[in-house]
Amino acid sequence: MELEDQWWKGQLAADIYQALRYKELKLPSYKGQSPQLNLRRYFADLIAIVSNRFRLCPAARHLGVYLLDLFMDRYDVTVQQLHMVSLSCLLLASKFEEREDRVPKLETLNSLGCMSSMNLVLTKQGLLHMELLLLETFQWNLYLPTAAHFIEYYLSIAVHEGDLHDGWPMTCLSKTKLYMAKYADYFLEVSLQDHGFLCFSPSLVSAACVVTSRLVLHLSPTWPPRLQHLTGYTWENLVPCAEKLLIAHDGDVKEANKQKCQQPGQQQQQQQQQQQGQAVYHGSGQTGTMAQYLHRPSMQYPQQAPPQPGLAHNHRPTSYLSHSATGLQSPNVNAQAIGASQDPKSSIPNRAYQVSMHYTCAAPCFDR
Repeated sequence: MELEDQWWKGQLAADIYQALRYKELKLPSYKGQSPQLNLRRYFADLIAIVSNRFRLCPAARHLGVYLLDLFMDRYDVTVQQLHMVSLSCLLLASKFEEREDRVPKLETLNSLGCMSSMNLVLTKQGLLHMELLLLETFQWNLYLPTAAHFIEYYLSIAVHEGDLHDGWPMTCLSKTKLYMAKYADYFLEVSLQDHGFLCFSPSLVSAACVVTSRLVLHLSPTWPPRLQHLTGYTWENLVPCAEKLLIAHDGDVKEANKQKCQQPGQQQQQQQQQQQGQAVYHGSGQTGTMAQYLHRPSMQYPQQAPPQPGLAHNHRPTSYLSHSATGLQSPNVNAQAIGASQDPKSSIPNRAYQVSMHYTCAAPCFDR
């Protein structure tokens, strides 16, 4: 039975949330003992890129990466096999989380530029064999909550009209909610990049994404009682995970500022390439400002007197997926850059997804 879109707004929201919290208590253990653990980041990026290409929901992307983590933790496989495993994990996750008409087709997957750059051709028999191996590994249970399953429920009350921005009332509640959603999605992607976040429960990671978004947006109180009551986590519970997210965000901001300083020289080089008739591809990086908030002793921000209360005009999220496809290189072949730079707005798919509790058949997907 498919759940309605935007389940977090329905009458069953509290019951569904409690079911997810109960299920996360029984998640498989992760030991981080894979011999290919140093390649984990590459294959997580591969799943993210293919997921964005097909505009899959965040739950499918996160579940795909989680399945990959669990499989790598149990098996020692070759790099070439990990390509097949990664894409099979994403396909299984999309079949579980997405509608059937949104599941990527075999022909479309093989037509992607990244497939040719990796000298990889997927076959129906190979994918079905890998899917069966994955399902047997997880005992045919794909009902595995991730941070993406909790984020919408938390975002439903993440911003309130009584919140303050830099100690002043917000001038535009809808705009603040939009920024909150963008930052929360960004921090969710950050949590995919490092397997270290697997030591935290998915609901805690999701709550940490909300609190770090409020920190970056200078909203106070940083962790209001309503969010503490809804999530069941105190500020002290969230600090270790939030610090990891903020450190990664700080690195992305520095990298974005560095690229911004290099833009004049790059523009001149692009103009020269255009004069020579060469193709020029433009990136879509965005910059953002970041306060020194890692070690603030108080949850409240000091009151300031900005020219205009509310969100600053130049306050915008950093690149949604800072580690874009242009930097993803195959570890075993001389691959070209995979995919194109992704726009932080267009790469965020529709977040109305279903939490399916039934298992779909693997075979029909490739018979269409």
